[in-house]
Amino acid sequence: MTASSRGPAAIPVFLYHAVMDDPPGWIAEFTVTPREFAAHLDAVVDSGRTPVTISALADHLAGRAPLPPRPVLLTFDDGFADLPGPTAEALAERALPATAYLTTGAITPGGRSLLPPAPMMTLDRVAALERSGMEIGSHTVSHAQLDTLTAGQLRAELVDSKAALEDTLGRPVPHLAYPHGYNSPRVRAMASRVGYETATAVRHALSSDRDERYRIARLIVRRGHTVADVATWLAGGGARVAPYRDGPKTIGWRWYRHARAALRGPEFAG
Repeated sequence: MTASSRGPAAIPVFLYHAVMDDPPGWIAEFTVTPREFAAHLDAVVDSGRTPVTISALADHLAGRAPLPPRPVLLTFDDGFADLPGPTAEALAERALPATAYLTTGAITPGGRSLLPPAPMMTLDRVAALERSGMEIGSHTVSHAQLDTLTAGQLRAELVDSKAALEDTLGRPVPHLAYPHGYNSPRVRAMASRVGYETATAVRHALSSDRDERYRIARLIVRRGHTVADVATWLAGGGARVAPYRDGPKTIGWRWYRHARAALRGPEFAG
């Protein structure tokens, strides 16, 4: 059987948020404890997969370079306070690279953000986070539902967050994560137009060596997921493999949220 007849090679791209023992209620469902996180990282090490950042997957999807055997990606959204501290340390102890997508309005003192209150890192820690081994990507300014915004609002969310991170780091920031995965053909086109090379969604699916550059699938890690779940994903099972088309429910939900936002204005993606 050829690789083509087997279908695309599954690539687990894990999506974490906060790693803490006592998270605020609104993010608790998407939080794991430090002990659970350590067990997940040990499972990654034991799996024999090769940890890479989103840049390596971007290079492959753009045809610039091959992927290493059996890659795995660890990603973190928002920029919670644990990220440049114990979370980065746990990764560094195991020599695991990762990608952090930061919501610039939430980590800038006095910034504009729709995220509810939570302990967050600050923008002045971004360079240190990168030095610790994390690649930095954008997660917009305010964490709005991007697929419900006007063209001007959408462009500002993508451009302003990118610029804030680039000014801080002194280099391009070519990678984006859509808040809560919300995207559409219009959003994906804008991400490309303003200079992003990739964008990650959620989809709670395995990515693959044939995934879409502007809709890379991720597995969202919830507090109820076990080490056994992580091991199953690392083995390439337990979830659908991207790419695949959006279903009618996803499209219908998008249009409902779009109509609601037209009445209420931009809403938190979460």
